[in-house]
Amino acid sequence: MARQRWRRAGKWTAWGVALLIVLPVALAGTALRAQYAGAASPQTTTRGRDALWLGHAWVDGRRDASDVAALRRRIGGTGIRDLYVHAGPLEHNGTLPPARRAYPRARWLIAALHRALPSVRVHAWLGDRLVYEAGERGGLRLSDASARRAIVASARQVMADGFAGVHLDLEPLHSDNADYLRLLDRLGPAVHDRGGLLSVAVHQIDPLPGLHTVSGAVTGHRKWISQRFFGQVARRVDQIALMSYDTGLPAESLYGGYVAQQTRLALEATGPHTDLLMGLPFFHTDSIGHHASAETVRAAVRGIRLGLTREDPGRRRFGTALYVDFAATQEDWAAYGSGWGARRGS
Repeated sequence: MARQRWRRAGKWTAWGVALLIVLPVALAGTALRAQYAGAASPQTTTRGRDALWLGHAWVDGRRDASDVAALRRRIGGTGIRDLYVHAGPLEHNGTLPPARRAYPRARWLIAALHRALPSVRVHAWLGDRLVYEAGERGGLRLSDASARRAIVASARQVMADGFAGVHLDLEPLHSDNADYLRLLDRLGPAVHDRGGLLSVAVHQIDPLPGLHTVSGAVTGHRKWISQRFFGQVARRVDQIALMSYDTGLPAESLYGGYVAQQTRLALEATGPHTDLLMGLPFFHTDSIGHHASAETVRAAVRGIRLGLTREDPGRRRFGTALYVDFAATQEDWAAYGSGWGARRGS
């Protein structure tokens, strides 16, 4: 009898644990699917403020005039105005090699794009892996003031070489990183003094308040940043691009609902003088953090439009950011154009 009681108790304990795990997941799934329901406002189409990330091949000699012509055909008539061209990566001390080694064909590319697409702006995409722990190697440490100064000098270098702006992508970016804010406080004036624009790519916002803290404590991986920190970053830049992909969600309805929520949270945190860009997944790798069958451009666009509809359908300083040119398929481009990116009358 005692053994049976222990067995029954064990079964109830197992059911209890399972319920504690499954019930929140089920409730979260229901909530995300609800976010993906409904109709988007007709106002929620491109404002002509979209961006496209371009790989390093455009500045190292692997691309030529035929590629520029193909790009003109591809993005002409869409809302893409800004091109983030990979000109880094930064060295771990924040410096860049001389232009002839880092991006030898940049001046040619900028001139060719200005001829082919006069309204498009070409930005230098700079980035590196961030490290935090004492003794951790293989990355850039923002707590080092000399590294921050070097990044500012690197920004001045690419502006002098003809880029229209600096696009900074430093990952993983922990929430409430005061050194990152100090960097932006110096980087913005350095870029603006040369007539340029400062843009950044940042992580997703806590779906629940404080989730980045829980995630960091449990897994050691801080996937999200706080909405407050997102707003602090947004106030310091001209454009902020939320990387709304690599969510690990397994279905389009869940992913699209999540993107709708992220769009709403980002709109709440971004002031009227900053362009908010929501990322679109123009890539198809499959991993535990990214399911290509779920994270589709179609689902992301619908989620973005629904979030915009619910929060601020008339906002002008808003767009999408397409990651990345070399992995995009015809289906990706078609979903962007039909769902969001085609200009009226084009």
